[in-house]
Amino acid sequence: MTHLPAALTGDRLRITSPPTYWRCEPGWSWHARPLANHLLWYVLDGAGHLRLAGHDRELAPGTGVVFEPGDEPVAGHDPRRRLLIFGMHFEALAPDAEAPDAEPPDDVAPPDRWCRVRDQELAAALARRCDLSYRRGDPLGRRQSQLCLEQLLCLLWEDSIHPAPGPADAALDEITHVIRQDPGRRRTVAELASRVALSRAQFTRRFTAHTGLPPARYMIRARVDRARQLLTETNLSATQVAGLLGYTDLAHFSRQYKRHTGHPPGRDR
Repeated sequence: MTHLPAALTGDRLRITSPPTYWRCEPGWSWHARPLANHLLWYVLDGAGHLRLAGHDRELAPGTGVVFEPGDEPVAGHDPRRRLLIFGMHFEALAPDAEAPDAEPPDDVAPPDRWCRVRDQELAAALARRCDLSYRRGDPLGRRQSQLCLEQLLCLLWEDSIHPAPGPADAALDEITHVIRQDPGRRRTVAELASRVALSRAQFTRRFTAHTGLPPARYMIRARVDRARQLLTETNLSATQVAGLLGYTDLAHFSRQYKRHTGHPPGRDR
């Protein structure tokens, strides 16, 4: 599933209550009246449980939930592990909210209404920025808080519709990141394969399936991409760029550059 609600593709969300944190009291429980608008929860600490739309969920650090108008959630927690929740009420606006016959907005909740966020550090940082910016009270702060809300919802959608990468995929993602971060460093396929404890043949097969390119070609593409950036954004010559990226033969650099871009490096100077 790749559909994303229109409300998350533009300025279509409005925060209706100050973003806030609350550490639930030891005897806390919640049996909500029908909600008037959307409510975002993000759990930062503690252990609890939630019943929503006929389904029981466990609440733990990293759990994000989007309640919809009309929901009547029931929740509780372990008083020895009190829940710490960040949240806010908000509404999703129709494309033309002022029109009397405006269509209702798409649902903004992810398909399962909740998920475990994989990048919990990012979610916690967005929650903190959303709270601080909103409470500053100026137009920039309100805009920042709205963008943080949109990003938190996008995180929930992403982690709901895309499966978590397995250990092999995560390792390959890290390797591609390392290559693109420093493309001028010369690495052998055997060296990369050893980082993930695979034979050269196994690594090449998995890397190619993961990126669409064999490792050697991927490294060349990364160097050429960086070379093109340097040629177009600095006053360095093609000879200087080639040297920075580890080429000792300018003709070899030019051939690889032309093979991947369709023209010689001089054209991008």
